[in-house]
Amino acid sequence: MTFVEDRAVITGVGQSQIGRRIGRSGIDLALEAAERAVHHSGLDWDAIDGVASYPGPVAAEAGFVGATTHDVRDALGLRTRWHTSSVETSGQIGTLLDAAAAVATGRATHVLCFRSVCEATAQAGGRASALADKARRASGHGEFRMPFGAASPANWIAMYAQRYMHDFGLTREQIGKLVINSRTNAGRNPDAIYRQPMTMDDYLGARLISWPLGLYDCDVPCDGATAVILSRREESGGLAQTPIAIEAAGSALYSRHSWDQRPDLTTMAAHDAASAMWDTTDLTPADVDLATLYDGFSYLTTQWIEALGFAEHGKVGPFLDDTDRYRLEGSLPINPHGGQLSAGRLHGYGFLHEACVQLWGQAGDRQAPKDLAVAAVGIGGGPEAGCLLLRRDS
Repeated sequence: MTFVEDRAVITGVGQSQIGRRIGRSGIDLALEAAERAVHHSGLDWDAIDGVASYPGPVAAEAGFVGATTHDVRDALGLRTRWHTSSVETSGQIGTLLDAAAAVATGRATHVLCFRSVCEATAQAGGRASALADKARRASGHGEFRMPFGAASPANWIAMYAQRYMHDFGLTREQIGKLVINSRTNAGRNPDAIYRQPMTMDDYLGARLISWPLGLYDCDVPCDGATAVILSRREESGGLAQTPIAIEAAGSALYSRHSWDQRPDLTTMAAHDAASAMWDTTDLTPADVDLATLYDGFSYLTTQWIEALGFAEHGKVGPFLDDTDRYRLEGSLPINPHGGQLSAGRLHGYGFLHEACVQLWGQAGDRQAPKDLAVAAVGIGGGPEAGCLLLRRDS
């Protein structure tokens, strides 16, 4: 059975200007992305009757919340039948899945879903100064990590990576091949933050952040926004783009919502979400033509490769050695836009955008040369993950 019985489809996408410290506000970027998405779909503004965003108006580091649902609703003067926002979502796409359910059940017809960030501009004075006004006593899981200097997801994910490397022999050089492939792809993306070529010596020679993660294993803060239009299938006829169906989706979490209490530390929530997704479709990993996989840190992409069934558990290292397989011209191109490691940290919506423009054949110089019908999108890491299987209508 396909997701919400195939009644919610993607009919348009748009992105704002993307860059480092471009000096524009989050709402400005969100509106630009929204305008481009609506124009791309061929809809009129009056047709938009739903809005969804990630996250909502929450306390977060500077620039993380570029604009909220109500910011965009008010700025555009939208009359909505349905709206939502949320923090704890399935890899940042939980509200998009909620929007698809709202469309499928008749609560809305065309929903504008978006994510906006202006982290690079907001943190121009340095991450430390941006967080200075939030200094407080450690609480929750921080009480058990801060005394050991493990203050960042870079530390926590590095420990996952160490365990996998210890158990299965994954090497930094193998991870580096994935990072270098993303940088090569970014060289064809005019909107990518970093486009200059990278060598293995460059990768291994960069300063360490938290073993085994070095500088180039970490994503790049940027400014930008992405918008996606979800429509009811019966209302998508005659629009500008061929609909993209949400064939299946996964948002399962089978163990505790914790960075360090998972029974098997060589897996993550990605494995739960992907398992649930494959349970709801007759398609298999062999049917996937392209994958856009979250890389807030490079190790997260290796987990998605395994979770989605492209490599057996414990064998992601040999998969990464076969670089011809996942390069742009390969049988399973991964992150043709360069991912967050090179193109910039636009969070989950950036990966969804890339999958859609690739399926529509609208990716320009970075367009995968093979015929694309099915794309897998894996978003999030650690205890938060969600995934989508997209199918281009013929």
